Amino acid sequence: MSAPAPSVWQDWFDVCAVDDVTPDTGVAVLIGDVQIALVRVGDGGGGGGEEEAERFFAVGNYDPFSRAFVIARGIVGDRAGTPKIASPIFKQSFDLRTGQCLDDPNVRLPSYPVRIRDGRVAISVPS
Repeated sequence: MSAPAPSVWQDWFDVCAVDDVTPDTGVAVLIGDVQIALVRVGDGGGGGGEEEAERFFAVGNYDPFSRAFVIARGIVGDRAGTPKIASPIFKQSFDLRTGQCLDDPNVRLPSYPVRIRDGRVAISVPS
């Protein structure tokens, strides 16, 4: 008999309905004491499921440049096809897939897996 390896990504938290997030905007989510920027890029094609999840991203809401929890209020767009959000304070851009700062290779926001089920958005955070 074998058992699955333990995972630090076992906890999924239902945070909102898909339609609660306007396309090309972000919303701030609080899970425990972790502030997360949940960002919807485009309209997701309306297909639901895995395709829809690819249009939602979750990164840390703390902007290390302005030292404020403001990333969810940033400007959503893309840079050379990379989905990104720009801080609303000093405008540094972050890759929504990885959290990597596109303007400073030494800076990265935490990123979190997102899934869509039955029209609901869930984010996985470490336990």
